[in-house]
Amino acid sequence: MSNDQIRIEGGGAGGEGEGSSSRSSTTILIAPSDDHHHHLPPVPPQLSRYESQKRRDWNTFGQYLKNQRPPVPLSQCNYNHVLEFLRYLDQFGKTKVHLHGCPFFGQPEPPGPCTCPLRQAWGSLDALIGRLRAAYEENGGLPENNPFASGSIRVYLREVRDFQAKARGISYKKKKKKRKMQSKPSSSNTHETTATTFQFQSS
Repeated sequence: MSNDQIRIEGGGAGGEGEGSSSRSSTTILIAPSDDHHHHLPPVPPQLSRYESQKRRDWNTFGQYLKNQRPPVPLSQCNYNHVLEFLRYLDQFGKTKVHLHGCPFFGQPEPPGPCTCPLRQAWGSLDALIGRLRAAYEENGGLPENNPFASGSIRVYLREVRDFQAKARGISYKKKKKKRKMQSKPSSSNTHETTATTFQFQSS
């Protein structure tokens, strides 16, 4: 549909005695009033924080496989590649994990610095594996072939949890925060879900 036009004519600067030769005209274009011609494209729904993090984790793991020599196709990925990926991520960790022989081994609040390495916290790795396990199946992977659901991954995470608990002098089984939250009366669901954000620095 073409635009509607309105032409407005007015007298010249010299008044009516000047004649029609001095008359000026202005054309105003008016767009069609049909709303369906001006619909904006639909805005995709904004992803939740969990979904956004899951997508970033999936892309990060895919890039890790591509950077291997030779590159590893996702269809050939197995639990060994996942274990190597988790160990690789330790270099970007921010959690101090005391080693055997360190005077601060087993102390939750060490009085001074030490040379023990920084590692990825067990909670971060556990949440990461959960997101990648879901992303694998959402991207067409079969549940029975899911490398992130392998028993070897569960064993590795349990070993990391137990060692970090001893090294840092903390317990992952009893958390004061959960006890306080459960003691408060609430009409909402008593099961709390903790979202852990995993950040990866690419090389």
